[in-house]
Amino acid sequence: MYLNARPPYRLAASLLALTAVLVGCGGGTEKTPSTPPPSGQISVSFVSPAETNNVHDLDAPVPLLVNVNINSNFAPNGTPVTLTLDPSSSASVAPTAPTTVNGIAAAELRSRTLGRLTARAMAMSSSYTASDELTLYIRPTPKDLGVLVPAYFSAGTKSPWVDLIYASKVSHPDVAVTAIVKPATGVDTNGIVTAADADLSTNITDFTASANHKVIAYVSTISGSGTRSVADIKAIIDSYISYYPSLNGFFLDEMGTGTSQRPFYSDIYTYIKGLAPTMEVIGNPGTFPDSSYAELATMAADVLVTFEGNAASYQNIDPQPSSTWVYSKPNSAQAMLVHSASTCTAMQEALKTAAAARTNTGWVYVTDQPVGSPWSALPSYWTKLLGTVDARNKNRTLPAC
Repeated sequence: MYLNARPPYRLAASLLALTAVLVGCGGGTEKTPSTPPPSGQISVSFVSPAETNNVHDLDAPVPLLVNVNINSNFAPNGTPVTLTLDPSSSASVAPTAPTTVNGIAAAELRSRTLGRLTARAMAMSSSYTASDELTLYIRPTPKDLGVLVPAYFSAGTKSPWVDLIYASKVSHPDVAVTAIVKPATGVDTNGIVTAADADLSTNITDFTASANHKVIAYVSTISGSGTRSVADIKAIIDSYISYYPSLNGFFLDEMGTGTSQRPFYSDIYTYIKGLAPTMEVIGNPGTFPDSSYAELATMAADVLVTFEGNAASYQNIDPQPSSTWVYSKPNSAQAMLVHSASTCTAMQEALKTAAAARTNTGWVYVTDQPVGSPWSALPSYWTKLLGTVDARNKNRTLPAC
């Protein structure tokens, strides 16, 4: 907020005097003069939404509350506040000039476009003007949470695949689950698939019998460093399709984050989409990459894993201020992979963080498995994880831990 001195209302006083003369002479019609602005130093500040709650959904109502004080006290009731938006065409606010009640002026904003939006509030006293501004980000209406499982464990009738299939198909069939497969056999040292794992093929068939279950294949890209060329990656992709033709897409692990590596991943992305436009491409930089990885003309993946790490660190994740491009994308374009969440309660806290508008993440996975081999087994609270996602999607009470 800031203050600017301005000249007294001498012109207004002269006009009032002239009006009185005209009325006395029959030269005008008497009108009740408007209430002059209050006198004294004035301050203006947004009190709602708070700066920590500055991400909102497209076309959803956003209550605006503006505090106005005169000489450190509430401004008189009826003090007008002027609200403006930048860009002005991206949203509407009503009323545009609310008046104060007990020092607070209230209005409602609705945005018609995605991205950054600045709201400004201005009020005047007889000697000063004051204003404040608030930066908001408008995101697409969020979709239901889905579960992205790094299924890097062996297949078979006694493997974690049994619980993966049963809980997702029987206990919580409404939750979308995508499993990342990493065959333990039939793969050479260069990542080329040379033979199908019969048990894995069976598990894939059983798992994908449900319409909202998908399986994508793991591919290490070694950070786009050139150790594996684009041609090498394409050969790995082709070999997967030869032996696992029912795959729904690919998981590009160890993805780079900088602009210099982005063309490498865009090339691979274009190749996969050329094989089948419905193929899902999930990239794992493990942090926020450059915005070009998510831009339509330079796309590197349909979904980006913007966090891979421990649960304690995840509580501090924040796309602002450097990665606000995430708010122009649906929450389904972001994923998180969190390990070392030792309790069911810690798991639910991590999911709460993911689902927050400020984080804007739609694909989730949390495990109590520790660093070192976090994806070698399902979490001990696997069914509770699915139940928590299901409850959040349906706005129901979370399952007790």
